[in-house]
Amino acid sequence: MSKKELMRYKVVSRWIDGLITGSEAAELLNLSYRQVCRLKKRILEEGETGVIHKNKGRKPAHALDDEVRQRILELHQSERYKNCNDVHFAELLAKYEGIEVSPSTVRRIRLAARIKAKRKRRPAKAHRPRKRKPQAGMLVQMDGSFHRWLEDRAEPMCLLAAIDDATGRIVAAVFRPQEDTEGYFLLTRQMIEREGIPMSIYSDRHMIFRSPHDKLTIEQELAGESKPLSQFGQALRDLGIEHIQAHTPQAKGRIERLFETLQDRWIVELRLRGVDSIEEANRVLPELIEEHNKAFAVEPTDPHSAFVPLEQNQPDLDLILCYRHWRTLGTGQTLSFDHKTYAIAEGSQKSVIPPIPPKTRVEVRQTLDGRLFLWYKGKAYALKEIPKPKRQAAPSKQKAGSKRKPHKPDENHPWRKPLFNPKEAPETARCSQTAPS
Repeated sequence: MSKKELMRYKVVSRWIDGLITGSEAAELLNLSYRQVCRLKKRILEEGETGVIHKNKGRKPAHALDDEVRQRILELHQSERYKNCNDVHFAELLAKYEGIEVSPSTVRRIRLAARIKAKRKRRPAKAHRPRKRKPQAGMLVQMDGSFHRWLEDRAEPMCLLAAIDDATGRIVAAVFRPQEDTEGYFLLTRQMIEREGIPMSIYSDRHMIFRSPHDKLTIEQELAGESKPLSQFGQALRDLGIEHIQAHTPQAKGRIERLFETLQDRWIVELRLRGVDSIEEANRVLPELIEEHNKAFAVEPTDPHSAFVPLEQNQPDLDLILCYRHWRTLGTGQTLSFDHKTYAIAEGSQKSVIPPIPPKTRVEVRQTLDGRLFLWYKGKAYALKEIPKPKRQAAPSKQKAGSKRKPHKPDENHPWRKPLFNPKEAPETARCSQTAPS
């Protein structure tokens, strides 16, 4: 008998003995008068066991079968579903195994088998959360996460993702071998084609997003010079997107928490789909993004979107999301790039190509697919490579007497003869030298 049931028995017994009234018993037990009357009737008929619930000790009618519980436990410990949290595992059971159970049921089965949770739950830290933006497209957070997304089936790779601050939706994502400028160009292009141009982008202070020479001296500031931009920063400037750089990871916590969720879920999802390469991972990425947005996205405060579609009069995205280089135009309207000579291709523009003065600093834009364009006064002109003339090397002339031959004395030269050779000395001289004195 539990403490609660014992309390009910004592109070109703005092009512039976006439020590209190029925209304007082109902008030002490916080029950209705009709309920205490039922308890009194059962105690009079059955004694102390009348206050015990009739289902106590019985298996609930809606309880899972032991076979189903054992099946869930085996699947939880299998290689197919390893490292799944309780909520995600319950979703996968319903999707792939046809077993409809709640996350709390999965948790009870796991605890009964003495299996520890995937991640230790720590008490939440007190912090003041930043309010979401009211409209979608007002702020988009970008970042990359280098991780073993395919476990041991492939090398570690980087997931570049962009999340909308107002809705928590993933607006773009791409897998790359590493975090690089080209990857963020592809990420931005994917976002613009799907949603539009956002008002601002929030990122960290990686060298992809800022120039290494962004700190100006006092003289440069007084002269009114602007900070130099990186390749990605120049593209955002042309698109009219405000670029905000965070100084701490906590400042862009929404994208950081997104990567925690994706590392917890997408590793298992990629394993279940049999993905073994970065190409296959990018192929199934739209399906993963759709499932994530359906489960975690929220509705914005203002239903109007702040994303702006790309206008027709704006340049092609290939000429905005590209690499920019500065070169000096030669006298023959040619320039040098990557050890090659280029000239403006005929028919690159319908209008007449304006004359460009020699020695002018012009901008060369290189697209992601390797095409080159000369950017002058807001227009792009395609460049073509021109072969360099092959020059014949002039024969080398040698000055007379510049090369001296080594001197070799003759065999009978005096220098080759020793100063004194006993074999060539006269016989008298040798005898005089050997005679006794």
